[in-house]
Amino acid sequence: MAGRINDDDVKAVRDAVPIDSVVSEYLQLRNAGGGNLKGLCPFHDEKSPSFQVSPGKGLFHCFGCQEGGDTIAFVMKIDHLSFSETVERLAAKAGITLRYEEGGYNPSHQRGERIRLIEAHQAAAEFYVHQLESPEAEIGRKFLAERGFDQDAATHFRVGYSPAGWDHLTRYLRGKGFSDKELITSGLSQDGRRGPIDRFRGRLMWPISDTAGEIVGFGARKLRDDDNGPKYLNTPETPVYKKSQVLYGIDLAKKDIAKASRAVVVEGYTDVMACHLAGVTTAIATCGTAFGNDHIKILRRLLMDNGSARVIFTFDGDSAGQKAALRAFEDDQKFAAETYIAIAPDNMDPCDLRLAKGDDAVRDLVEPRTPLFEFALRQIVGRYDLETPAGRAAALDEAAAVVAKIKTSSVQREVAVQLAGLVGILDQEFVVHRVAQLARWARDKGGDGRGEGRGGRGPGPQDRRGGASHQAVQAPTAPSGPALNLRSPAHRTERELLKLALQKPALVSPAFDAYGVDEFTAPPYAAVRQCIEEAGGAERGLGDNREYLVAVMDAAPNNTVRSLVTELAVEVFIGKTIDETYAGMQLVHVRLRAVDRRINDVQGSLARLGSNVAPEDLAAAQNEVWVLQQYAQSLRAKGADAL
Repeated sequence: MAGRINDDDVKAVRDAVPIDSVVSEYLQLRNAGGGNLKGLCPFHDEKSPSFQVSPGKGLFHCFGCQEGGDTIAFVMKIDHLSFSETVERLAAKAGITLRYEEGGYNPSHQRGERIRLIEAHQAAAEFYVHQLESPEAEIGRKFLAERGFDQDAATHFRVGYSPAGWDHLTRYLRGKGFSDKELITSGLSQDGRRGPIDRFRGRLMWPISDTAGEIVGFGARKLRDDDNGPKYLNTPETPVYKKSQVLYGIDLAKKDIAKASRAVVVEGYTDVMACHLAGVTTAIATCGTAFGNDHIKILRRLLMDNGSARVIFTFDGDSAGQKAALRAFEDDQKFAAETYIAIAPDNMDPCDLRLAKGDDAVRDLVEPRTPLFEFALRQIVGRYDLETPAGRAAALDEAAAVVAKIKTSSVQREVAVQLAGLVGILDQEFVVHRVAQLARWARDKGGDGRGEGRGGRGPGPQDRRGGASHQAVQAPTAPSGPALNLRSPAHRTERELLKLALQKPALVSPAFDAYGVDEFTAPPYAAVRQCIEEAGGAERGLGDNREYLVAVMDAAPNNTVRSLVTELAVEVFIGKTIDETYAGMQLVHVRLRAVDRRINDVQGSLARLGSNVAPEDLAAAQNEVWVLQQYAQSLRAKGADAL
């Protein structure tokens, strides 16, 4: 049984390690007055700092989540350690030898699991560094040299080499007193047919440290063609290594990130090395995973979310890099910092750029130029043919849902105006209104800003053919507005189309599912259209129709909408012969009215602007009207074949 740490030693550890020096390893602290320091709480998300540290008292307290205590309590909570593990770690930092009561001290039995795993990684790092000097590691030294890294660079970043044999590291760590169980748990070894063998063999090794500077894992780069493993192999998930919660280089970059209020996110280990050697000492990288929410939390605590903070991403300009940038933009609003993207000429990464053009080129690369939101929207819009109304509608459909996620209304409006310009829509207020509407619907539903579920289609009026309504429609979660007027041809046709979608979905699929909510001018009908979309679309009704109707009713936000769904699901049709021809007529009439509304909206906007419209904007609007008129003419002449 492990002995209890002597009380006097615990007090000595508590007194010897200043709480502000420990806390500042995890977040940026600033003067709060009265001898206290403040920062963003690491235990809950917050925008303004409510976490305070009193160096004089050796205590911390968060006025937001009420967490508090001394240095030991802070480390226990943030790193999920036991009391004894925490004291042991802090004692090692302070150079204090601990005494254990109730018997002698046996490190292999009495030190906590985390401490043992960290020690194993530290020993492994030293082993790998030593092995880089071996004749076998010539291939690794050549790899580094070809990328502009000399011995001093390798030493600074503690780059090493794992021998190609089966169990060199395993035998070495056994000799250091580590058990097979500890080696397997650490991820340094794995089960073989005759016992544990090395996980990493014949590879260049980068140690991965946590924010406190403790090595928790490794990144391993393939060097030989006969290595059938992946190009990069990382430590698996372990009690101390969670890939979504580590950033390579954070231990080296954290002080400069806090000092400069700036972080540069690159894609690989050699990119981090190249940036640091070029003087960009705020560079960090993810470890085999996308940049995500936990990474943002790490940076936010260091950046302190002040108004001048910057995060620059250096994703490649290829398709994979573009996807990474879009993923990063999804989480952009979790930063208070401004985010940018930097793409080098010829899509070179920082490592290649340094080789080709030197350190100055790397420093110039990461100077903020293109806001991440602008890059992300251009990537979305660029996938569509903006020369056609259908292309502009589809681009707006996807991009507006992204802009709607921006939480600050003033920023959201500004970006929406820019989106209108990117898409080529003259009426900026239409785009602003559309984005705001999507944002409201997302808030009401707790959704993602799209307002509809299936296939990522937005709920707006702009369908894939360019037919659109600029008319504001109430959020379908609470249908209101004028009472339904079945004498109105528009209401009557919309009602008939919804009945077809509920009762005979095969007659209107798949065309119906491309219709936007705003194509249904009566708010109650728009609400039913929304329910159908959330249930999987009319196409779902091609299977079990009963299950489909239940799903539509379950999607209803209240009894009023649910009652209307059941009403439409059982009501008889107006027509006598309900076939594809009849269904096509309803589809065409609803779409044609939407196209006509859009034409009127554009022409009305031009009339309001009068002579203030720029010549190029006038030409674009006139072209849109002409295309819409051609589409309307086609609908009238060809019917459903023009859909």
